[in-house]
Amino acid sequence: MYTTIERELDLKLVLSPERGIPVPARLLYRTDDPYAVHITFHIGSDVPVYWTFARELLVEGVCRPAGQGDVRVWPTKTQGHGVLCLALRSPDGEALLHAPAPAVAAWLERTLRLVPPGTEPTLMNVSDGELYALFTLSDEPGEPAG
Repeated sequence: MYTTIERELDLKLVLSPERGIPVPARLLYRTDDPYAVHITFHIGSDVPVYWTFARELLVEGVCRPAGQGDVRVWPTKTQGHGVLCLALRSPDGEALLHAPAPAVAAWLERTLRLVPPGTEPTLMNVSDGELYALFTLSDEPGEPAG
């Protein structure tokens, strides 16, 4: 059994400095995946868009620029309001979204109270054998990489 923390938000897809369109989104944190945050974007198509990345990246990005590559997060102000910028890149394209920083920070704080940083390993249900297999490069189960 695991616990989830969800939050529905309206983000803004930035099209230009003067123009953006609303994008309904859902933030999700699950204790059975304690290192990750999940975001679902409802973009008006039949299939929502899903992104998953490290919770630690979001924690850092609330305070200062964080991330490299496909996911980058940083705080800023726009029209006097705290905004969290979320830049996403995939083979299908790139997007810059603005999220209300206070709402994201409040949701994130709930996840941190539920699973404080450093306690994530206690929630992982991974056997020693599975860890060994994960960290070896061998094609044969139980054989060390050589």
